[in-house]
Amino acid sequence: MIERYGTSAQTARVDRARVHAWLSQQSYWAQGRSRETQDAAIDGSRNYGVYDEDTGDQVAYARVVTDGVTFAWLCDVFVAPEVRGRGVGKMLVAAVIEDLEPLGLKRTLLSTGDAHGLYAQFGFAPLADPSKMMALVL
Repeated sequence: MIERYGTSAQTARVDRARVHAWLSQQSYWAQGRSRETQDAAIDGSRNYGVYDEDTGDQVAYARVVTDGVTFAWLCDVFVAPEVRGRGVGKMLVAAVIEDLEPLGLKRTLLSTGDAHGLYAQFGFAPLADPSKMMALVL
């Protein structure tokens, strides 16, 4: 079934309305995020999607905030409920990592409440010393 899906890193291909609906209504981390905020986040990030090659519909999304040289933050990873369990999440994360690899980034971080197993398959691990990390939450 995975054969019918393809990835793209073209921001112009992102279905902004669909991504906003997913994140603002169905995610646990971006509930209530405004469309204006989501569009600004898309515009300021590297964007990735998985698309149904038969229909052209977007079925997954991720974005990366990066300086393009030393650091990246993988965020807003979302797979449509109707295609979960079909390898779409793995396809998406693999495409992100492949795209970032030539940059030679020293560190790529992410935060997840429920997909540790997925990310571990790609080498992500808990921080060696999380006590060094801090956050300013406004």
